[in-house]
Amino acid sequence: MHSDAIKKALLASYALGGGINHLDGANLPSQDKVVELARDLMHLLFPGFFEDSGLTQADAPAWLDQILSKIEKRLSAELEKCLRYAKETDPKAKAKKFTADFLNTLPEVRRVVQTDVAAAYTGDPAARSLDEIILAYPCVLAISLQRLAHVLYAQKVPLLPRMLTEYGHERTGIDIHPGAHIGEHFFIDHGTGVVIGETAIIGANVKIYQGVTLGAKSFETDASGVPIKGVKRHPEIGDRVTIYAHATILGGDTVIGAHSVVGASVWLMESIPPHSVAYYKDTSLIVRPRKAHELVLDGADWSI
Repeated sequence: MHSDAIKKALLASYALGGGINHLDGANLPSQDKVVELARDLMHLLFPGFFEDSGLTQADAPAWLDQILSKIEKRLSAELEKCLRYAKETDPKAKAKKFTADFLNTLPEVRRVVQTDVAAAYTGDPAARSLDEIILAYPCVLAISLQRLAHVLYAQKVPLLPRMLTEYGHERTGIDIHPGAHIGEHFFIDHGTGVVIGETAIIGANVKIYQGVTLGAKSFETDASGVPIKGVKRHPEIGDRVTIYAHATILGGDTVIGAHSVVGASVWLMESIPPHSVAYYKDTSLIVRPRKAHELVLDGADWSI
């Protein structure tokens, strides 16, 4: 049996923290509800793949009505909590508008996510079918949730976008900030340990492997030494770039030119031009132009 002293000490610690779940202010969004929202959104993006029973074309209209209603209700409730937390005026009305705007983006998000599935199938010789990719490849969950969270991030919604991507991170080991801008046909092979920062920009037809970091070189700070928010800190990756396992690319000014290849475990803090190959020879970093036969292979790899 617990003692009164333990209870009093814990209550005192809660008071020092400003209340329990902001009971003295706005309640925070529920982790459990956000996880349920993430799962419902994955069902909507990939109908029939995650259902307990079969889904037919004839069932689809009624099924879609049901799942859209669930998403709309749950999203609006959690958005309202986020907006109250941010001290927005009329959070209920704004949550309703943001929810409607978000739902309107779903057909386009679904179209783009389908290009990611196609990129995985084309980019991985071990893939046997699109169905296998949707059901078993961790990148599908991580990238899909990031694309959905990015819509909310663009609406300047606090808390909820990061909670969505962190569910994907927890499930897959792939950490993509909702602020990152990612082009179509994006494929992360294997995936574990990938980190993509908030201000990263990734072009179309990019393929990266496990352990890759697109990170910040350093943080600009104010006079008090506090990091300044909103500054471009992460690299830009051009179209049709391949980045192999455990490469680290840092800095807001760093640009990896289109059609380039970054080798395994390469550490880059400076830009490389388009059509380049970066790799280590012994302990020296080599950056050279790609050869003609390598460019032909590149085109074949990414013919979607």
